[in-house]
Amino acid sequence: MTHIEMLVDLPLVKATGWALFHSLWEGAMVAAVLAGILMVTRSARARYAAACLAMAVLLVSFAVTFVHVAPQQRTPGAIKNAIAFDRSSLADTGFDFGSRAQRQVADWLPSLVPFWMAGVVLFYCKHLASWVGARHLRRTGVCSAANHWQERLDQMGARMRVSRPVTMLESCLAEVPVVIGHLRPVILMPVGLLAGLPAGQIEWILLHELAHIRRYDYLVNLLQTSVEGLMFYHPVVWWISGIIRAEREHCCDDLAVAVGGDAHEYAAALAALEQNRWGSPEIALAATGGSLVKRIRRLLSHAEGPSSALTPFFSAGILMITAAVGLTAWQAATPEQAQAPQVSPYTLWLNEDVAYIITPEERTTFLRLETDEERQHFIEQFWERRNPTPGTPENKFKVEHYHRIAYANLHFPTATGTSGWKTDRGRIYITFGPPDEIDKDTVGNASTHTPYERWRYRFLEGIGNDVSMEFVDRNGLGEFRMTADPNPAEGRKVQKVH
Repeated sequence: MTHIEMLVDLPLVKATGWALFHSLWEGAMVAAVLAGILMVTRSARARYAAACLAMAVLLVSFAVTFVHVAPQQRTPGAIKNAIAFDRSSLADTGFDFGSRAQRQVADWLPSLVPFWMAGVVLFYCKHLASWVGARHLRRTGVCSAANHWQERLDQMGARMRVSRPVTMLESCLAEVPVVIGHLRPVILMPVGLLAGLPAGQIEWILLHELAHIRRYDYLVNLLQTSVEGLMFYHPVVWWISGIIRAEREHCCDDLAVAVGGDAHEYAAALAALEQNRWGSPEIALAATGGSLVKRIRRLLSHAEGPSSALTPFFSAGILMITAAVGLTAWQAATPEQAQAPQVSPYTLWLNEDVAYIITPEERTTFLRLETDEERQHFIEQFWERRNPTPGTPENKFKVEHYHRIAYANLHFPTATGTSGWKTDRGRIYITFGPPDEIDKDTVGNASTHTPYERWRYRFLEGIGNDVSMEFVDRNGLGEFRMTADPNPAEGRKVQKVH
């Protein structure tokens, strides 16, 4: 008899085989109940709690089944008793095995246990490597963040009601912010991120990481990965784990917005952070976890709703309607344009889409074209000349340009109805991108309190280093006007659209 045959013949191995078998239908029942709860529950906290409870029920049912079957495997009639247990436990589910089939099941179930054990060891080694990687990330290539950021983190921790001290470190290995540790949590910030993003966006990201710490998510995530390794073979476990991770991020998003108070600004911070997304160790918790697009859409729509079988169709219909309305609004920037019949899309492209980036020579050439085929070819070549990776189907410059237009329309519209892309702030944002720093204040006497913004860029091509731009809203209607043009006399002037 080989060592494998001796192992398979052990009573505890036989009991484990039956526990693995019963866990399949037990998991199916748990999944059905959880799916029903998710269909009627909107709260992210309730959905998260239900998924965690379902995971715990799966683990407990596996353990109870093993404890129930194990004593029977020690008796001479172990197979007979196991089959009797199998018959009684499956009676309500509609299963009815014949005695021959039962003997076959009893014979091959123990042989599955060595493969299960190998899988458990493999997954636990993977989780151990992830934990070691997280500790390495915490200890290697790190330095203390600036004192004012640590002080700001302590203040936000008090607002978030985090009881444990939290340390902020800058890491040359991390590419997005992550929180590591439970007893002595540490937030790792990529080197350069504190200076590369506006201070307001950094604070939103820190609020999200503090939410993970307040909710003990690091500890829960360790327990979750332990259950995943033990029941790696079960598809229901991975489905539930996906729900837990998604709802965990939603809970932290809700908590960050509840403390910060502005879902749109938070969504903008997440979008900016996505550009630095990475594959972090699964033990670490990052602000870019989960489906970022779904999280941003959820924040902007104020929806925590559960997904059902019809949800994709409803979502597709809503997105189509929204896109149609948005396109109509974009093409009708003013009442006069809305009443103008059949405005050429090429005219809109020239006067709106690329108004700030097209050169005078290109504009002159475009206006001389006579056919739509020539205009379309010109547009394709226009974007290709600016493609950072020529010849590839994805033009990152074009994608970024339209992203800036959308951002300007969302954040810089005026109370008088002027679209955000037409304002001075929108013009600068579309032309140069997000500033490195934004200072917001008021000017004037105590009675006026005129809103004031100063944008700082470390470097602008064709202009210079450390460029500052000032915007003042003198009439209080959101019409921030630039007080000075930073372009030198010999440099390129930024075209204004009136």
